[in-house]
Formats: sequence, C-alpha cells, structure tokens
Amino acid sequence: MAITLTERAARQIRQQLDRRGRGIALRLGVRKSGCSGFAYSFDYADDVQNDDQLFESNDAKIVVSRDQLSFIDGSEIDFIQEGLNSSFKFSNPNIDNTCGCGESFSLKT
Repeated sequence: MAITLTERAARQIRQQLDRRGRGIALRLGVRKSGCSGFAYSFDYADDVQNDDQLFESNDAKIVVSRDQLSFIDGSEIDFIQEGLNSSFKFSNPNIDNTCGCGESFSLKT
C-alpha cells in the first residue's frame, strides 16, 4: 500500500504546516459527496491515531485512516496552479468515473 507525493505537493504540505505553526502531516480522506459519489477531504494531522496509516514522500507526510485507504491506495498526489486557481490533483487508480465538474468521483467495483 502506498500513496506518493510529487515534490510540488510535498512543498505545499510543508508550507501549509509551517504557516499553521503545528501539525505533523496532512490528513487525507474520502467522504460521500457530489453527483458521482465521493470527494476527497483534507485536514491537518496533529498526531497519528491507532487506526491511521502514515505515508512519507519527498519530506512530507500524509495520514490516512485505514478504513479509507482502499479508496486512495496507489494514488499519486500533485499540486497544480492554473491562473488564480490552485489545488491538489490526484492520479488515483481506484477511480472509475468523475463528474463533469471534477469535484466528485465513483470507485471501481
């Protein structure tokens, strides 16, 4: 099981944690949302819980709850800037389809 970060994504995570002044990682999750079924969720992780899996890539850390890991296992996360917009971009092998706006996705069965 693995989740990897590009250097741009890792840099963004480190910068966000530095601005916040505390935290050890970005907490990544999946929640039900949108027209396709699921969307990514982001939060700060101040610690690692017993049911968490910790990933480190390019000197940045991601924490994922083990019960959500199958939704994002094998993903590569990048950080992109297009004009005034910036966001994390996922290359997730578990996705079957995305909605037209790109905010939500469905999973392979």
